Amino acid sequence: MTLITLDHLEKRYENGFEAVKDLSLRLESGKFTVLLGPSGCGKSTTLRMIAGLESITAGELRFDNERMNEALPKHRDIGMVFQNYALYPHLSVFENIAFPLRLRREAKARVDERVREVAAMTGLAELLDRKPKQLSGGQRQRVALGRAIVRKPRVFLFDEPLSNLDAQLRTQMRVEISQLQRLVGSTAVYVTHDQTEAMTMADTIVVMNKGELQQVGTPQEIYNNPSNRFVAGFLGSPTMNFFEGNLTQTAKEWHFQEQDGFTLNDAQNQVLSAFQGKVALGIRPENIACTPFESDSAALSFSATIERIEFLGNEKLVYFRTQSKSASLLKVLRASIGEVIGEVGTNCTLFVKRGACAFFNERGERV
Repeated sequence: MTLITLDHLEKRYENGFEAVKDLSLRLESGKFTVLLGPSGCGKSTTLRMIAGLESITAGELRFDNERMNEALPKHRDIGMVFQNYALYPHLSVFENIAFPLRLRREAKARVDERVREVAAMTGLAELLDRKPKQLSGGQRQRVALGRAIVRKPRVFLFDEPLSNLDAQLRTQMRVEISQLQRLVGSTAVYVTHDQTEAMTMADTIVVMNKGELQQVGTPQEIYNNPSNRFVAGFLGSPTMNFFEGNLTQTAKEWHFQEQDGFTLNDAQNQVLSAFQGKVALGIRPENIACTPFESDSAALSFSATIERIEFLGNEKLVYFRTQSKSASLLKVLRASIGEVIGEVGTNCTLFVKRGACAFFNERGERV
């Protein structure tokens, strides 16, 4: 197991573009860390610097206490899994998995023993004689995983490995990759733009945007307590609802007034450090309902118009618009299949779980 430390790491290209800006992180030994963010946020560049495939402009990269800035990729003892599998089409599954051991000139008996051990671990024991073209997408990805696992590297690096798979296979492979990492016990760094992958697989999520670190924490910490508006909007499916307006305080009561729209009194049920002024109110879809929440004797509420309903089998998503003239985007709430919510076009009263509101100032900072 290896502790990876990024100390003020930067990547700047010759044209002046800064892909990664002053990034400091501790990627804990034996843990599954996910680098999450939109395309162009610097997550893949960070992974490639860890792998030695990108040079480091400034800062220091360490594996445990060993500086790795100048170390060649082959000297870093990493196993890397790519988006496109990168299998040798003319080699069998056995030889693809065995390839790293062949390069190290391992004894034939040791290669055979290790490949069959990994094949059993990855569910490939019956497929060792096949060529990659005879395999499904999920099986090819397992071969790529087996090749990374076979030589027991210090660190596993995953560069969006599930992007080419269909939805059902992605779900299956999420489980399998997580189980394999825990079984092997190596430190893992996984890059993705898919927040569902991050939430379901990670011990720790590192959220990045425009080359900068936004927040680090467990999936639950980041989902429940986002540090800024970007993180709040990026995590969650469907995404958090945002309402633009003003926050004021009279006596001991807080009021949120949406632009030309609804008002929520006692909107936070906690002291907001005397913050007043323009804010965005954020509410997760599961914290809005068509009936009062059982635990709230005096639930917050506002009026809205239902504009679309999507049925998803075990639940439905209800899209609505408030009375605000400036509200251009539809908001959404989750509802159970049996819940009575009205029809498209009807006006209704929606209820907000008390204490479930998050406020962000004009700079996107949580207040």
